Amino acid sequence: MLLVTGGAGFIGSNIVASLNEAGRTDIAVNDTLGKDGRWRNLAKRQIADFVQPHELSRWLDGRKLDAVIHMGAISDTTADDGDLVMDTNFRLSLTLLDWCTVTRTPFIYASSAATYGGGEHGFSDDDRPEHLRSLAPMNLYGWSKHLFDQALIARKLRGEDLPPQWAGLKFFNVFGPNEYHKGKMMSVLAKVFDEGRAGGTIRLFKSHKPGIADGDQRRDFIYVDDVVAVIRWLLDTPRVSGLFNVGTGEARSFREMIEAMFAALGRPPKIEYVDMPENIRDQYQYFTQSDVGRLRAAGYNAGFMLLEDAVRRYVQQYLDREDRYR
Repeated sequence: MLLVTGGAGFIGSNIVASLNEAGRTDIAVNDTLGKDGRWRNLAKRQIADFVQPHELSRWLDGRKLDAVIHMGAISDTTADDGDLVMDTNFRLSLTLLDWCTVTRTPFIYASSAATYGGGEHGFSDDDRPEHLRSLAPMNLYGWSKHLFDQALIARKLRGEDLPPQWAGLKFFNVFGPNEYHKGKMMSVLAKVFDEGRAGGTIRLFKSHKPGIADGDQRRDFIYVDDVVAVIRWLLDTPRVSGLFNVGTGEARSFREMIEAMFAALGRPPKIEYVDMPENIRDQYQYFTQSDVGRLRAAGYNAGFMLLEDAVRRYVQQYLDREDRYR
């Protein structure tokens, strides 16, 4: 049996879907369903058990699992309840790490590109302590993920026991089906699609940085299928452990993403640029781009979808259909 924490969420439910498609139904999902409709992310899926967070420790007691895929977290970059974020993102991760160490269970977990902060020190997944200490996350979410990365690497350097396989994945800007419950944290594409399909004009931020054109703020956009492929590869490659960036290695602009959306709809682009709110200008990232060299060196040799192809798939197979769920 596999345990997927956050399995009703965006990336977690896509992992469950991929495992189902490969014939695995012995999957336990750990999550809360709340009132945001995320149950629909699992409506087409087959799972063996559903465990709420407060039941997890008791559920794990005496159990044998093939792997723990830990995607559960408070991922809202505007979250401000420090105690709740630390309990959810840091303490729970430590508890699962300890359990996987004792039971000799592979442990794959979600870190985040938010650990890099504004990118002043680049986007290298170098796990040397001096590099990790140089990173300055810009929000509580990124800081909580960074603390856990540091705690795990510190154990490694002290020679302490760790799970037989462990992998921390620094996801960049992931987009794709089943993100609809995320509200303001959805990808820009998901947020604006209905407006674009209805013939409206899409508004993107003007640039407030010299040398960067309006709409040319760039991110490393990665389609969720590519993220899931990395996780499936790790499950099939137990010799690989480490901290890895998961992105395409190519930064693309928000303008290019929206142009690709209009192309997928067969329409000319309609975009206008508006001032960025002053309260976010000082902490706005103008550029992110993963360095995937460590992942490649570890043996992962699959490609990543071109932005235009990924947007087309998302639009035509999900967003532009009555049933948008995977």
